[in-house]
Formats: sequence, C-alpha cells, structure tokens
Amino acid sequence: MRNVSPLRGLPIEQQTLPALLDLQAERHGDRVLLRDGETALTVAEMRDAAARTAGMLQEAGIRRGDSVATMSENRRELLELWLGCAWIGAVYLPINTALRGKQLEHVVKDGNSQLLVVAPEFAEIAPSAPQVWRFNDYPNPGNAVTHISPRPGDTCALLYTSGTTGPSKGVRCPQAQWYWWGVTTGEALQLDEDDVLYTCMPLFHTNALNTFVQALIAGATFVLGPRFSASQMWQRLAESDATVTFLLGAMVHMLLKRDDDPFGRQHRVRVALSPATPAALHEEFRTRFGVRLVDGWGSTETNYVLSTAFDGAPAGSMGAVLPDFEARVVDENDSEQPPGMPGELVVRAKQPNAFANGYHGLSGKTVEAWRNLWLHTGDRVVRDEQGWWWFVDRLSDSIRRRGENISSFEVETVLAEHDAVAASAVVPVPSEIGEEEVLAYVVQRTGKTVDPVELIRFCSSRLAYFAIPRYIDFVDELPLTPSGKIQKYKLRERGLAATAWDRDAAGVQITG
Repeated sequence: MRNVSPLRGLPIEQQTLPALLDLQAERHGDRVLLRDGETALTVAEMRDAAARTAGMLQEAGIRRGDSVATMSENRRELLELWLGCAWIGAVYLPINTALRGKQLEHVVKDGNSQLLVVAPEFAEIAPSAPQVWRFNDYPNPGNAVTHISPRPGDTCALLYTSGTTGPSKGVRCPQAQWYWWGVTTGEALQLDEDDVLYTCMPLFHTNALNTFVQALIAGATFVLGPRFSASQMWQRLAESDATVTFLLGAMVHMLLKRDDDPFGRQHRVRVALSPATPAALHEEFRTRFGVRLVDGWGSTETNYVLSTAFDGAPAGSMGAVLPDFEARVVDENDSEQPPGMPGELVVRAKQPNAFANGYHGLSGKTVEAWRNLWLHTGDRVVRDEQGWWWFVDRLSDSIRRRGENISSFEVETVLAEHDAVAASAVVPVPSEIGEEEVLAYVVQRTGKTVDPVELIRFCSSRLAYFAIPRYIDFVDELPLTPSGKIQKYKLRERGLAATAWDRDAAGVQITG
C-alpha cells in the first residue's frame, strides 16, 4: 500500500456523514459523486439532497434517534434517505429485499421503525409501521435544513445480520464507522480522484454503503448498478467507465465459467475487492480480465480489518492486519494461540467508533460478543509464521451462501412450522462454486410424509430465497447429546449423503 487517504487524520468531530458531505462539497463541489442510470449528482448536489431529504423527514415527524426502514432494490433515493437520516440524527434501517414472513416482520418490529419506505413491488408484503410510503408517491423533498452535527459515536444505521442461535440481530453502526470504512478500504484499493467505483452489491449490505463513502472520501465517483448478472457484468463495467469494482468469491467463479466475453477486456477496471476468493482463481482472473483481486476480512460489526493489499500477500489468504486494528487467534479461554495453531479470530479497533456499538436491544449478546474487550468473530483462523492470516472455518452455526449469511436457526424455525416435520437440523455443505450450500436434515412426524418439492414451496414464501435449502435429507432421527441438543458436528462430518434430495438436480426453481 502506498497512497494515504486525503482525509486520514480528520478531527474526530468531523468523522460523520454530514461533516464529510460538507467538507467534500467545499473541496469537490462540482465533481460527480453519484451516477445511477441516467442520473448524475455532484458532491454539492448530493449534500443538498441530503439536507432536503432531512427536511422531508422532519416534516413527517422523524426526530433524532427514530428509525426509518427501507425496502427496495438499488436506487438513488436509498442513499438520499440514509444521508438524510444521518443529517438529523435518525437511524437508517435498510431491509434485505429477500426477507419474507416472520423474518421481515421481526426486522421492522425489532428496529421500532417509525417510517417504512418501500418500492412498489414490495408494497403488498410490507409489514405495518406508523407510516408507510412508496417510493413512487412519497412526499417531495422538503426544505433544506441544517444538520444537527451528530456525534461520531451516534448510531446512523441499523443493519440486521443473521443470528446463529436466534433471530437476526440489529447491528448499531455509528457515524465514524463509515468514515473508517472509507479511509481503510480506500487506502487498500489505492483510490484517488480519477477513480470510478462501480457496485452491483445491494444497498442493504455494508459493502455497497461503505463503497459510497470510499468514493466520497477519495473525491471519486460512485456508480450504482443493478444486481449482479454474470452475462452483463463486463458490459456494465465498460459502459460505466469503472476503474474499481466489488465482487464476491462466488461471482468470480461465475465470471470465469463463462465463455470469452467481448467486454472482458474492453474496460478500465484495475482492481476488485473480492472477499472469500479461492487462491486458484486469482491469477486466472488477472490473466483473462486484467483485474487484480484484493481479498481480506471485515464484517458488519467491524471494519476492513485484514487485507491482502500488502506486498507479498499470498493469494487465498486473508492477508495481514491493517494498521488501525488489532487481531488475535485465541482458544476457548481467550488465551492467544501461537503461529500455526488455529483458533477463533478476535479483533478490536485502535480508533474510536471504528467498530459497531453493539446489538440493538441485546445487551447480553453485545457483552458476549465483545467479552474481554475483543470482538469475537466466530471465525476459526490460523496465523502463519510469516504473519499472514488464513481462514479455516466458522465456529458459529451460520452458513455463507453467495455472499449472504444464513441463520440455520431461522431456517429450522420455518421447517418446524410444516405439520409433517417433527424436527430438523440445517448445516452447510461445500458448494461447487465456492462458499456453501444449505442442507436440511428432516425428521418426519409419525404417520405423515412430505414431498421435498412441497417442502421447498412451503419455505419459499417464508424465507429469503438464498436461505431455502438446496438439499433435503430425510432421516429417522437426529444425533442428540444426553441433554437433548442436536450434535450438529456429526451432521457436518456426515456431509452430503447419497440419500439427499437436490433441488437443483430436480429442476425446482425458486424466485431470487
């Protein structure tokens, strides 16, 4: 890494979204900050849009600390709402568009949303809230208001991440966390004013939101694209004039599987941040498309803590710890493990408010995760003798499928609602394109049977599409401990048996 972010060392009181907008509007007011389809907004116009959106929210009765939920595919107005909330100290709560049923109701209710703004296509499934607006008919932006000068530690976004032993938890992301996302990731990617950052990641994830802040801090341009399409990705990158983009390991695999694309070399992309990309794909991707892949580790609760943006970082590793953070490998007693010995990854920030403030309404879970002054990630890793970090597996009961974290608890809860299901256990199995697939072991009730297709259809109206099991294995019983708990490690060790039904092989389609 060479370039230092132009805003590194900013006074702490300016490490907020409103202050960053003000500062960059003075420095780069006429530069295009956001492109969304045919729309282009300069930094000054984006700052003004935030102030007007804040005025609209105030006119609707939204005050400091109130929660504003949104549910939509990528669109410019989502960013305006986020920045408008930050402007007046309200909390922005973006909802995963794949959520349905109880999962969706839980997020809106748990977040105590005073206002829910939805795209027309989600209006019919929108849960109740004190106010519900549609993007196609919600009020025009109000009069611009002066921002309230929020504190760096004030929560400005509530992002729900899948729980491993219970319902999804809301992560309280403070103002300054976004500043540090922008600084650290921008330095790792060597961003400057000439860069164009293209993302197809959804704006309900940390990834796309912090990409916007990377562009804001670097004085670069942020291009908001539609959801990922392997057949159209290179054309979209070429047409957007992108120099930087953001992928996942599964996306890299999909792009490499395709035949030569006429746009595969007709672009300006020099680097892609691509977490969880297998080592074998890095050089092939660079050779075919001329794009260097940068890997690393971060999470909604943390920041960009580990990165391969160091000279000599091995492909497939997590890289090394970035200067603003600390990391350790610990055993079950939180004792640090020596190099070569695997254990849990625990991390902490050297900078104030660079990590999340905890879990909304869950003080016990917050204390548990941040025990002994280190955030416990649930990831099992190893640090080698040279100081490079390597991912081993997850200690938690979470499944990672195509960039989405899936709570096995939530999948099991839905399966239990079917009257033919007596018990179930959901575990990950390796996917042929990287990351994992969802396997459900199902015990049927005595005297009842259920067809796997029927069970999948049952799940499709109650679960996010990415959480619906690909595999179903009907078994007579589940392995239990003496106290009656399911021994999932035995199911993981068993893996994918010949008895498992495969949704993909059966040709059963789901919406996604």
